[in-house]
Amino acid sequence: RPNRCSHRTSQRKMAWRGCSTLRLLLIRACLLCPLAAEAGLYSSADQVVLLTPDTVASVLRNNSAALLVEFYASWCGHCVAFSPVWKALARDTREWKPAVDLVAIDCAFEENSRVCRDFGIAGYPSLKFFPAHSGSDSKGSDIKGFPRDVLGLRHLIIRKIEEHHDSWPPACPPLEAASKAEIDSTVQTNSMEYLALVFETEDSYVGREVTLDLLQFSNITVRRVLKSERELVSELEVTDFPSCYLRRRDSNFTRLHVLNEARTFYSYALQRLPGVVRSGKSKPVTSDLLQNGTQVQWRPFDRSGVYMSDLESALHYSLRVEVAARSVIAGPALDALRSYISVLAKNFPGRPMVKRKLQSLDAWMKSWEEGELPYSSLRAALDQSNQTAALPRGVRWVGCQGSRPHFRGYPCSVWTLFHLLTVQALETGSSGPLEVLWTMRRYMHNFFGCRYCSTHFEQMAEENMDSVSMLSEAVIWLWARHNQVNNRLAGDLSEDPHFPKIQWPPPDQCRECHGVKGGGEHAWNQAQVLAFLRSHYSAQHLNMTYLEKEVEVLEVLEQPQEHGKRSPGRNGRETPDPAPPEQEEEEVQKPALPRLRRSSIVSLRMRERPPDDIVDLDSFISEHYKAKAVHRAPLSGRIRQVDLQPGDLDPGRGARRWMTVLLGSGFSGLDVSLCVLFYLLSTMCLLGMYLCFKLRCRLRRTKVALP
Repeated sequence: RPNRCSHRTSQRKMAWRGCSTLRLLLIRACLLCPLAAEAGLYSSADQVVLLTPDTVASVLRNNSAALLVEFYASWCGHCVAFSPVWKALARDTREWKPAVDLVAIDCAFEENSRVCRDFGIAGYPSLKFFPAHSGSDSKGSDIKGFPRDVLGLRHLIIRKIEEHHDSWPPACPPLEAASKAEIDSTVQTNSMEYLALVFETEDSYVGREVTLDLLQFSNITVRRVLKSERELVSELEVTDFPSCYLRRRDSNFTRLHVLNEARTFYSYALQRLPGVVRSGKSKPVTSDLLQNGTQVQWRPFDRSGVYMSDLESALHYSLRVEVAARSVIAGPALDALRSYISVLAKNFPGRPMVKRKLQSLDAWMKSWEEGELPYSSLRAALDQSNQTAALPRGVRWVGCQGSRPHFRGYPCSVWTLFHLLTVQALETGSSGPLEVLWTMRRYMHNFFGCRYCSTHFEQMAEENMDSVSMLSEAVIWLWARHNQVNNRLAGDLSEDPHFPKIQWPPPDQCRECHGVKGGGEHAWNQAQVLAFLRSHYSAQHLNMTYLEKEVEVLEVLEQPQEHGKRSPGRNGRETPDPAPPEQEEEEVQKPALPRLRRSSIVSLRMRERPPDDIVDLDSFISEHYKAKAVHRAPLSGRIRQVDLQPGDLDPGRGARRWMTVLLGSGFSGLDVSLCVLFYLLSTMCLLGMYLCFKLRCRLRRTKVALP
């Protein structure tokens, strides 16, 4: 700021000019940084390859995949309107990699403008198709009047691949129609477990689309057969077009029964056949689930259920592990934590013991008036319990358990928890339309350990979360975003082969949720989806199997758990207790901080005191100087009191206590030092003025006689 540079006007102007120059340099450096490619309309999370001047050669030249490239300008209104279609196309054709890929470059960036000029781009958005193995001199083929919908663009890609038959992508399977002779030969020589035939008319794209959808899967071959192949049609007695017939090795063809005769339903059914797996991934073995790579025994469960054990495990892990990453919680993080606990207290349909604990914790958080919250104080409040209020410690995954320790677990439970909260908010009407979504967004931003996941969730929220105006829209918004994430992560290394990422709910869980629109495209019936979600995440649908009994929960909480010791963590692995030891020492050095003092507090090492200083709960009412326990305080209007102990009457400790109170009231050490310095200077000035006044008085009394 100019007024900090100097008290002189000329120096202030020079400083302002220097600051302006520095700002311009910083802006230019940001524009030239490699992250500029992600500052446009697309990011790497959109399944789109981001083209830059440095990657033109590696992406467009001699690529084994066919490429469809969009040249756009981020300031162009038509480009902004087209970007959702391009993103949807990328998600829709993600299984077509590595035969086909989508690319985009923002010509609005100065460093990209030369690339756009070299390719002769004069208007935005423009599309160019690059066949596989395009040479260094290839400018791609311009696509004039291209369609502005996913269906039309998908058909365009297929036509372009077929037009460039000489440059066929090596990874692309045959897309031409098969004859009966070819099918007979395939049956005799095919080593695959399955052979699927899609019967269709000549102008249909379903067979080719399903063939590309199964590109990344092994143990299955898909071929397209036209209605004009009469001999084969007659042999299999095909009457409907399109329709799919499936043959397993050493068996006959049988019709594949699906909810709707459309591409999405064929692909979903074929990808989930027993033995069909993604290429490069091992075939799931049932015994793996029983062993699951951990010391925890596998818990059989109903995949269509929602388990309270997963939800309570999510609460434990979020509050005792994720939040514990911060030794002191302050600022936006403290606001996010307050919001998280408040939403849980209002909407979590847990066991009475857990609900009372969340309500008590919410009241305690609201009464915390200081700008910083040491995690050790929160942990003490979490671990305090009585016969009616407690939060179980530890995790016990059921519906979220994975086949390996690093699969599913906590991320699965977080999605389940917030789906549940959006539905419960709708049922009770206790929250605003955006309260649960904003709580999830702030929690993900401040506490969720996977920063990559947090960033992508923030990007999704920035797109259209603010457009939610009804509680029912909040339920649908989160469901749609979850499916978007599933689409992005399908086939990723983080995907559990026993629990593949799918568009949920599948037809076998909700037939009414699925439909088809014009062109045979899959369409969600959102009214039916909302009805399904309200039933699936209703309090009555929660499964209480595998829960610890309340007596066992209380016994575990009463057992001291010292810092540094390990407790069963995610999926049965040993994880360190999250309470920070350095905060422990800080609590001892600052006795004035509002703390909970109880002999049974877990994971908080208390200061040693004489035996006669222990609180007697039977005489609690008469001993007003003793500290209050959280669970005995009323749920509203709690007043935190400073603990008074015999040792606190020591003068030295009293001075330290007042210093701590000042520091806890928002004053820094520098503020206190400056106050002391100004006080000393003022005292010296007053003393000097007093001495000067006394001296002048003496001089006036002394009369000097003149000769």
